Amino acid sequence: MKVSRKIKVLIVDDSLLFRETLAREVGKDFGIEVVGTAEDPFMARDKILELKPDVVTLDVEMPKMDGIAFLKKLMPQYPLPVIVVSSIGKNVFEALDAGAVDFVTKPDVSKQGGMNSFINELIVKIKIASTAKVGSYKKDYEAARIVSEHGTDISNMILAIGASTGGTEAIYKVITAFPRDMPGILIVQHMPPVFTRLYADRLNNSCKLEVKEAQDGDLVKPGRVLVAAGDFHMRLAKGPTGYYVKCAQGEKVNGHCPSVDVLFDSVAEVAKDKAIGVILTGMGADGAKGLLNMRKKGAYTIGQDEKSSTVYGMPMVSYNIGAVAKQLPLDRIPQEICNHLSIK
Repeated sequence: MKVSRKIKVLIVDDSLLFRETLAREVGKDFGIEVVGTAEDPFMARDKILELKPDVVTLDVEMPKMDGIAFLKKLMPQYPLPVIVVSSIGKNVFEALDAGAVDFVTKPDVSKQGGMNSFINELIVKIKIASTAKVGSYKKDYEAARIVSEHGTDISNMILAIGASTGGTEAIYKVITAFPRDMPGILIVQHMPPVFTRLYADRLNNSCKLEVKEAQDGDLVKPGRVLVAAGDFHMRLAKGPTGYYVKCAQGEKVNGHCPSVDVLFDSVAEVAKDKAIGVILTGMGADGAKGLLNMRKKGAYTIGQDEKSSTVYGMPMVSYNIGAVAKQLPLDRIPQEICNHLSIK
């Protein structure tokens, strides 16, 4: 019987207690081998060259050199999957922009079961990160910005986007390429509470559109992007004055809340052929059935291709079940959406 090779992990954190706790608890998983630890980026650099880990967990706030500065030096020379372990803050998105695959929030040890939940989440993300492609697909997205002159009535159109691992940067690159004159956009990115608001603020400060974390009853209108809040499912609805969103807590769907399938299914039923659905990089199958439902109702559907996906999971399942009308590399998706809307 063939035994699969364990995922080799290097843990980088300046706290001795936290380092040892992570090494001990993560190492209990049968699929993971903690090959080493490091207390700062300089030691981490040497350990990476010596031990050749498959995945690195990296604290952001460290002495001598912070984790973001380390990532910026590491990734061009030695690209490998990195999971950032951080307190809540905007620096998480700086780390993702610098090349980290994903992040995990440091646990609240005052909460019962907080450490166990953190360890379980970290183990899952280590396994996902071990399959991720890093540093293999780079494009100049600044040149991809689209000039607005729409030839279609976009007031009743809806653009729905779903993503998971690698999606924060993928969505960022799509949204920042758009002109101001776009239909209402709804986004589900698998992300915990608080971070969804920080992410929406980051997008809002970087693009021509208005971006905000969705609240129950928010209107969906041209030029506005609504990002589903962590722990809240977001559904499209339509009233006398037009589209709006319903946001409510609920059971996880496909292991997630918010769920891409929940959004896509609502868009299929409410907007029908007045919609575009886009599925981007991510592990698992969330969004695939919803995207198929959208396509059956007449929506135009797009999937990110394997080469440009950090994790070709959700787009692959969507493509395999016939939910994707057109599969494209990430850098071509914004223009394809605008072509479909007759925006030049």
